[in-house]
Amino acid sequence: MREIVFDTETTGLSPADGHKLVEIGCIELVNRVETGRHYHCYINPGRSMPSEAEAVHGLSEKFLSDKPSFAEIAADLIEFIQDSPLVAHNATFDFGFLNWELQACGRDPVDLGRMVDTLAIARARHPGAKHSLDALCSRYGVDRSQRVKHGALLDAQLLAQVYVELRGGRQIGFSLAETQSADSPVSGPVGAPIERQFRSARPHRASDAELARHAAFVSTLADPLWSGLLNAA
Repeated sequence: MREIVFDTETTGLSPADGHKLVEIGCIELVNRVETGRHYHCYINPGRSMPSEAEAVHGLSEKFLSDKPSFAEIAADLIEFIQDSPLVAHNATFDFGFLNWELQACGRDPVDLGRMVDTLAIARARHPGAKHSLDALCSRYGVDRSQRVKHGALLDAQLLAQVYVELRGGRQIGFSLAETQSADSPVSGPVGAPIERQFRSARPHRASDAELARHAAFVSTLADPLWSGLLNAA
């Protein structure tokens, strides 16, 4: 199953108040595994950047001045997301801006039936806990050390790892090694495969004393069922 984890940055809280998208980042998952494919774009909002918003994501009006408008990137974005479910944290916010921008340039909005909200999933799984992306990264051991400011692609990468854990996690791989260093990290840099800690295999070979007790017990059995099979062999 293909899913797209995405995040947006904006000039404010509501498109109805004239605020616009300024960045979108998307990560492709297939069967809850990152494929390495992503979509990322900065967007010229065609308006000023409030200082409060710039303090959150660090994107200035000057930086965005030579970037494409949403109408110019809409076709590429639609081609990337296709008809896949779209995963976001507090998804109604991101869907609200995405659909507003799509309709503003004459395109069909994304069906809300495709929306997967990790905030709602986290609240159901961990009632009473903190449900911010930072809090969930801490809960699941996802390395967020690179997250100095909000950024759509970085946050989508973090959310992709959190989403997999919220859905029950996955086996990243299997190893025949008997031991692994106890200080191996739970997770590596953003986008890197997660390393798991492995316990040494428990001993299953019977001891000499156990073998002797077993032989003594078997010798007391009269005509056991398997004796015919052994004689036939």
